[in-house]
Amino acid sequence: MISIAPAQFQHWLQQAKTQTAPGALPIVLDVREPWEVQTASVKPDGFELRLMPMASVSARHLELDRQQPIACLCHHGRRSAQVAQFLQENGFSRVVNIDGGIHDWSQQFDTSVPVY
Repeated sequence: MISIAPAQFQHWLQQAKTQTAPGALPIVLDVREPWEVQTASVKPDGFELRLMPMASVSARHLELDRQQPIACLCHHGRRSAQVAQFLQENGFSRVVNIDGGIHDWSQQFDTSVPVY
């Protein structure tokens, strides 16, 4: 499984857009719980934000396109790493984990995102 730092996200996004079908956007898959998303969330800018709590991924992963570039996100990167691994094991070939999660995202990429 590939991990990227939030500071590398913009580069990943640019590459992912070249691998996306016309009219589609790369996906940031936020696997945190709803209360966490309400506390702090990323702003979709050039990507689609999908919320899918980790506990629901095994039942809902077929809602995702296996060919779509997906970056998994959680609070600190542990849950999203597990989800990224699960997705890869289930035929998703363009999956990365955002290492450090939204915590590092707020420090390295978008300081307007609250730290919790």
